[in-house]
Amino acid sequence: MPAIDNPKPHVIPEGDNATPLEVVGATASDKLIIIMVGLPGTGKTHVSRRIARYISFFHDIPSKIFNVGDYRREMYGAKMPASFYDHHNEENVAKRRETCDKALSDLVAYMKQDGVRLAIYDATNSTAESRAKVLKRLADEKIGVKKMFMEVICDDDKFLEENIRAVQASTPDYKDVDPEEALEDFRERRKNYMSVYTEVQDHEGSYVKIMNFKKFIIHDVRGYLPLKVVHFTMNLHTMPRTFYLTRHGQSEYNLVGKIGGDSGLTSNGLEYAKRLAKYASEVIGTNEVIKDGKVVKTSQPARLWTSTLIRTKETAQFIKHETFVGEEHDNGDKVVSWVNFRPNARRNLDELYAGTCDGMTYEEIEEEYPEEFAARQNDKLKYRYPRGESYLDVFLRLEPLALDMERTNQPVLIICHQGILRILLAYFTGLTREESPFVKVPLNHVIKLTPHAYACDEEVICLYEKDDVLNDGQDEPVSFI
Repeated sequence: MPAIDNPKPHVIPEGDNATPLEVVGATASDKLIIIMVGLPGTGKTHVSRRIARYISFFHDIPSKIFNVGDYRREMYGAKMPASFYDHHNEENVAKRRETCDKALSDLVAYMKQDGVRLAIYDATNSTAESRAKVLKRLADEKIGVKKMFMEVICDDDKFLEENIRAVQASTPDYKDVDPEEALEDFRERRKNYMSVYTEVQDHEGSYVKIMNFKKFIIHDVRGYLPLKVVHFTMNLHTMPRTFYLTRHGQSEYNLVGKIGGDSGLTSNGLEYAKRLAKYASEVIGTNEVIKDGKVVKTSQPARLWTSTLIRTKETAQFIKHETFVGEEHDNGDKVVSWVNFRPNARRNLDELYAGTCDGMTYEEIEEEYPEEFAARQNDKLKYRYPRGESYLDVFLRLEPLALDMERTNQPVLIICHQGILRILLAYFTGLTREESPFVKVPLNHVIKLTPHAYACDEEVICLYEKDDVLNDGQDEPVSFI
């Protein structure tokens, strides 16, 4: 390589061959406070948590939620009866106002820190008076941030009933409480707020109204970060959904320890593909319903996403494609027919590209490119293979897929690669960006994820015992695991 006369080089803080974090908005300067508005049971907390997770994980923007319910549980206990929310009880009104003030004070202190960008004030904020007080407090603090109301409205009776049941089942307020008793108490709580509730009006400032997660009204919203939040929010819903994540079956390159490539499956890989097809048919594509007092299994619509690489397509080859009539798309449109597990090969699910190291073993990389080998050991998240990708590059191409995962209603079976699944698992289970490259995703397993407002349930199902596979290609150097 020729010598270059460059005594004052442009040095990026992420290091040589790394992804500049500016590409994901980390050094932008605008700050935003989102003020949630809405009756209990509309999905405010779910929306708050999804926004904070998405912005912090995919855009590396420091974000924090200040949930007044959490402050109330800490200050006065979790199991407060519906009468605690009676707006005619001055003593309880004062207690609730105290929790709001404490949450808001902590939010202000947080937003005054250098480097933080987004805070979400998660409360009912059910009256114009209470919202005006929040805006006045923020103005008095002179912290120089954009403010945006996000109001969640639910007036569809069926949707509201399902949402209330989901909320009361997951909220800490009703832990170990009889479900029907909890449901009745929650409805009474909601009635107390309904007696004073007023919707956000234009003169109050910038806002987004989410109506039944189908209609969105946007007023006076400007700026990179607010519009990024709005775009993401328009993909959200609160209905239960499940993701089934799995790597492809054992590939020819797995067998010999090569990374990357586009090889096909081994005989063990084909065996896993057959077992996965059986699992898809009997579990993912099946729903249990009560009919005439008996549990009856019926087929249900499900999606299938793979990468464009041969080993994932071969893993999906035995999955059956039943056709349904009269199903709905995610936007509510009726469709004439639905092909179950219709193959959908997506390039953003392709494995992290190893560039000049594609098709090599780790031993060969250490021998041929010792400096590259050491660099990746030192910073696996930011390291980029020569002429290849880094994990941060993959974050960028997985962002649109995350939006699709948030939007979909049907169960989704995703067949792809360890590097990709590490990031998706980290996103939904609450791990940090720095932890994601080290998530262990073994071959021959399905990982079932069920996100809800307060957490994400995870279940690991082994379809092919490891003893049945002589070599699964997982013998990475210790520093890579």
